[in-house]
Amino acid sequence: MSLGYAEKLSYIEDVGNVGMTEIFDPPRILQEKIERLTMMIRKSKHLVVFTGAGISTSCGIPDFRGPTGIWTLQRGGNALPEASLPFHRAMPSMTHMALVELERAGILKFVISQNIDGLHLRSGIPREKLSELHGNSFMERCSCCGMEYFRDFEVESVGLKETSRRCSNADCDVKLKDTVLDWEDALPFEEMNPAEAHCEKADVVLCLGTSLQITPACNLPLKCLRGGGKVVIVNLQKTPKDKKASLVIHGFVDKVIGGIMELLNLRIRPFVRVDLLQTIFTQALSSDERYVNWTLRLASVHDKRAVLPFIKSVEVSFLGNHTMKEAVLDKHPFNLKRRTVLTAEPFDVILKVNLSEGCGCAYTRIKIPIDFHASADSMKRDKDHVLRKLKSKAVKGSYCGQNSVIERSVIMMGPKTEMTVRAIVTNIRWYDEKMVKTAGAGSLTTNAYAPPLKRRIQGKNENGTPRKHLKGLIRHQTVKLDME
Repeated sequence: MSLGYAEKLSYIEDVGNVGMTEIFDPPRILQEKIERLTMMIRKSKHLVVFTGAGISTSCGIPDFRGPTGIWTLQRGGNALPEASLPFHRAMPSMTHMALVELERAGILKFVISQNIDGLHLRSGIPREKLSELHGNSFMERCSCCGMEYFRDFEVESVGLKETSRRCSNADCDVKLKDTVLDWEDALPFEEMNPAEAHCEKADVVLCLGTSLQITPACNLPLKCLRGGGKVVIVNLQKTPKDKKASLVIHGFVDKVIGGIMELLNLRIRPFVRVDLLQTIFTQALSSDERYVNWTLRLASVHDKRAVLPFIKSVEVSFLGNHTMKEAVLDKHPFNLKRRTVLTAEPFDVILKVNLSEGCGCAYTRIKIPIDFHASADSMKRDKDHVLRKLKSKAVKGSYCGQNSVIERSVIMMGPKTEMTVRAIVTNIRWYDEKMVKTAGAGSLTTNAYAPPLKRRIQGKNENGTPRKHLKGLIRHQTVKLDME
């Protein structure tokens, strides 16, 4: 007899549960432990980090076994609060970004994550140096060629099921699958194998924000012990592996990692989120060849039918042609249709793109020049260079909303179509050893070491933990930015 949904949660909580009381090392002891861990990292030749939901709680994503975790609240019969910010707008924590700096410095060799929130990839950890054991809510994979697609929206299914999109590789063209494991799914060998290999090679495995209770993942860090490696655990609760660890630190992960970065004299660079969209301009002559029927559409670069989750509405106005009627596009698809006389002078379409809740600024402006008598050329710029320039400008100016063209393709067959891909800076977050600061009118400035933010969840709980996506809980998770 299979277990029901609620029974599964209770069963997991009852088996091997270590207790959910938070423990804090006294300040002096905590500092001594941070210094000791820093020395271990300095001496390390092959540092591996093993992460759990605890590194994402400061991003507003709840854990499971903490005092206010999902399973804890459910087991106590407590209702989950309502949502305020969407899960897909969650930004990396100080710890996520510190790991990026440690990898860039050559200190961190590999990251193993039990989280499905996608924040390690979004923060900048290279994919080849990351194992996501339980999948990624924003990732689709081709089962034929292995190509992965990292989305700006949550993939709609879990359990390695087919989605509505296909592989862009012409040799495949098969339906993609989600990557998040269901209860009965085994850990994928393409994630498990490198994780095991790096743990066996590691001289230090640093476990951050994990209860180390979900098998077989929780046994990976112990593989370093055979070769003389050491396990270090940073968590607010006791874990079943504490006795095997060389060092156990009870404190906020962000505070511990922030202290380490300060002692290592490594600066944590700001996180700049860039989202992509494409404008599709299509034109065709009317049957009497006196008019041009044209359409302008804003679409996702991931799939033309997909929503643009970071856009709330689009206000359309015109420069150089005052007879054109302005418009407000307030629902997907963002599609504008117009008819213009063929003899019309060139004009500009001005798009005021209003960004959705969770973005660091209210809007961005895009200007699209229209000339029915000129031929546009295809072009492709160095994407990495464009993104670096955009991010640098955003950080220097301390504001977001900048946008830039990455590529343009023109199709002459049939109705003439011009597709332009644009990058938009939608969030900036700065980090130092004491504060986290986010750009924008609705910005969050919070003490990084204060108790976690109140979490509000609506519909679908986005977790950093294994297996079931807890679909009834996590669809459109949001985060309330109040301090406790």
